[in-house]
Amino acid sequence: MDAQEMREKYVDYFKARGHSYISSASLIPENDPTVLFTTAGMHPLVPYLLGERHPAGTRLVDFQKCVRTGDIDEVGDASHLTFFEMLGNWSLGDYFKKESIGYSYVFLTEVLGMDPNSLAVTAFEGEGDIPRDDETASIWKSHGLRDDQIFFYGKEDNWWGPAGQTGPCGPDTEIFYDDGRPKCGPKCGPSCHCGKYTEIWNNVFMQYFKDAEGKFTPLKQKNVDTGMGLERILRILNGKETVYDTPLFAGIIGQIESLSGKKYGEDPEVTRAFRIVADHLRAATFILGDGVVPAKVGQGYILRRLIRRASRYMSKLGIEDVCMKSVAEIVVKEYSKAYPELKANENFIYENITAEEEKFRKTLTKGLRRFNEMLAENAGKEVLNGEAVFRLYDTFGFPVELTQELAAEQGMKVDLEDFENRFKTHQEASRGDGGTFKGGLADHSEETTKLHTATHLLNAALRKFVSPDIQQKGSNITAERLRFDFNLDRKCTPEELAAVEKYVNDAIKAGIDVVCEEMPYEEAKARGAIGVFTNKYGEMVKVYTIGDVSCEICGGPHVKNTAELQGFKIKKEESSAAGIRRIKAVVGKFD
Repeated sequence: MDAQEMREKYVDYFKARGHSYISSASLIPENDPTVLFTTAGMHPLVPYLLGERHPAGTRLVDFQKCVRTGDIDEVGDASHLTFFEMLGNWSLGDYFKKESIGYSYVFLTEVLGMDPNSLAVTAFEGEGDIPRDDETASIWKSHGLRDDQIFFYGKEDNWWGPAGQTGPCGPDTEIFYDDGRPKCGPKCGPSCHCGKYTEIWNNVFMQYFKDAEGKFTPLKQKNVDTGMGLERILRILNGKETVYDTPLFAGIIGQIESLSGKKYGEDPEVTRAFRIVADHLRAATFILGDGVVPAKVGQGYILRRLIRRASRYMSKLGIEDVCMKSVAEIVVKEYSKAYPELKANENFIYENITAEEEKFRKTLTKGLRRFNEMLAENAGKEVLNGEAVFRLYDTFGFPVELTQELAAEQGMKVDLEDFENRFKTHQEASRGDGGTFKGGLADHSEETTKLHTATHLLNAALRKFVSPDIQQKGSNITAERLRFDFNLDRKCTPEELAAVEKYVNDAIKAGIDVVCEEMPYEEAKARGAIGVFTNKYGEMVKVYTIGDVSCEICGGPHVKNTAELQGFKIKKEESSAAGIRRIKAVVGKFD
């Protein structure tokens, strides 16, 4: 089975059971300061899991593109990926455990034809005031699973959330594929890492609310949030040993074989290099497809690191030409039916991946020469000092992680603390704190809601006084300030910034109602509503209108009237990346 067939089977199955299809959100989280990328299928749906009404209804299904970089150094083994797809279905206060488990079981066994005896499932064993989830186990038994196929685990394995200190949370049931090999020991089960069990689906039952005191109370709106890894299920259905052997990677790996003259699988080191290049360039193509450009901080830094790490491993495969574009073309060709934004943005993707590859190629040889000099200078030592490592970063564009990798190959470590201190000093001196954030999800407090609305006013003002071609390229909101990225190849003038600030404050003083309407995407575009995403044809969307000032497609949340913002002040306007400017601003009462 190929990827597109799997996506369509999944969506069609749930649509036939009353679920509305919603298209994938961007890899760049909307107004979420806590993560750089969309890391899970549920991430874009947090407002609706918290109780906001979704325009498509209470039953949803999708396939969501995701990026996780925490395990980037593990990429190259049999299973780790930077970019992956998550198939998901949701119940927002509609059905619960019985229906959710039933849908999953029937899809796996009847639609995909998996042997029920090859399944193993888990349930929450209970803790404190929260009882053991015997209901979930009983439902699985009603579908014919035996006691020896059902395993109970604690919060570490079978509990989700809350996303922050407080919020919705609950037990989950994870579904695993058992490959049939003998158990590695008497305690062998899905929580074991021997390889016998592969997790393929996770159904989260959000049925509790955790308050600030740590008390759990039942939720009025109980939700179901599920996620199934596309790459993992394809590996199992196609009987492959690794995700890299699935049809998803066939075209990409074939192109790398053509470029290198080497054969994937011919030896462990070559195989590892193939996988790193394939994963990193697939991820880079998708990140570029959502408008990110290589930079020294944030999403742009991750993108740069992926491209440069891929470049180094291409060199190891004997590929010295500038040719990443040819791999990106395979990704665009094979994924554009599912993700049309790739085709729409292909020229941007090719131009930027080539420019970054050329830039790094020019410095790679010099940088490696300097690294070897550093090794000679530090002969007999176990740690490379932070100053030398920072110089490699600043002068030759070596991400510190690349230097760490090079050093590890020589049995050495990097003085990371010293490097980070130097990096922070450099960052503050050059352009302010770029911010790389811990995992988690954004809060939806009164403060962030005000700032969210302020970004709509700011966007409208920039389009009116700076350039009508301005588009949002990133948004990051904390309780203290908003940070808004937009396309512009020059600095804003003081006069333009003053006009923007006055326009927003005039809208606040006017006390304009913020009106939310639900309508088909095509109607929203016909009204002139602007939006970050362009692949929602046929879907219902939320449109927030602020008088004749702003009209945007957005998920919310927003204030009811602009007067709630009290005032608006721009604190800084600066460069974010090539062709991208950034404004930091605050709201409140100002003298």
